[in-house]
Amino acid sequence: WTSKMFTKEIVATANGLVGGWGNLGAGITQLLVGTALFPLFKEIFKGTENPAENAWRTVCIVPAIFALMTAILIYKVSDDTPKGNYHELKKNGAMGEPSAVQSFRKGFYNVNTWLLFIQYGCCFGVELTMNSAAAKYFHDRYRLTTDESAAIASIFGWMNLFARGLGGWLSDIMNMKWGMRGRLYIQLVLLILEGALVLVFAHSDSLIEAINIMVFFSMFVQAAEGSTYGIVPYVAPDALGSVTGIVGAGGNVGAVAFGMAFRDPEIDERKAFIIMGGAILVSALASIFITIDGHRGILFGKDAEETQPRKRNIVPDVA
Repeated sequence: WTSKMFTKEIVATANGLVGGWGNLGAGITQLLVGTALFPLFKEIFKGTENPAENAWRTVCIVPAIFALMTAILIYKVSDDTPKGNYHELKKNGAMGEPSAVQSFRKGFYNVNTWLLFIQYGCCFGVELTMNSAAAKYFHDRYRLTTDESAAIASIFGWMNLFARGLGGWLSDIMNMKWGMRGRLYIQLVLLILEGALVLVFAHSDSLIEAINIMVFFSMFVQAAEGSTYGIVPYVAPDALGSVTGIVGAGGNVGAVAFGMAFRDPEIDERKAFIIMGGAILVSALASIFITIDGHRGILFGKDAEETQPRKRNIVPDVA
């Protein structure tokens, strides 16, 4: 939806901010539910047989209510596209009846979709993995308490406040200068830096050093997520939903794959991080092979005349 509502000159920034703040919202929800609402509801249910279980089951209703209210609000006050709602456009003949099957086929059979699927698995998948593995890693390696480990691990999620939007903004800036080739260059660089810092993190022996490395590692993870969705809207514009969904699923697949390494009893956590870092570095090379019709890639393809990179003033002049 964000990709439809914003022009391609700033779509990466928009997608990055929306996605980053969405991920941040999950962390804030967990923080509020766990530290504020759960004790409150536990007090309310203190006279029952199992107050903790009753409180936890009940408190989960609160974010569900807010999610429902948000959905209703969006449905009532927002538009499907800048030109209006789909049913109005179809009624006025400004839009045809799209085929879901045809749209999915276009996205599914586009090689670029799967290259981005792999790359998103190596950035968003890494974030999901870190959300579950970081606290345990700090607890086991540095002998911290559970609360201390969780507090340090939460830094990773808080970087969503700006890092994913930063990656999208960098992608838009590079697009202004070098077109799609610029977006692919920044994607390549961000994934290389991410992978390199994972390897450095795995070999850090000092707690302070590990925390500092994790801050920058997290920043590049989420910046790569933002830059990925600066490329997605170009892959197959008439199958945007399919491409977006498939690439997004790559993040979940990546999390499952990396999670298996961290849960394997024969692989210690340091080795799991090394495996993850190596996979990220390999995925970065996929940027070289992404070739989108009408756009010059890093090595292949050619810009169509209408897509020639040129400096654009994406901030309107104010008289």
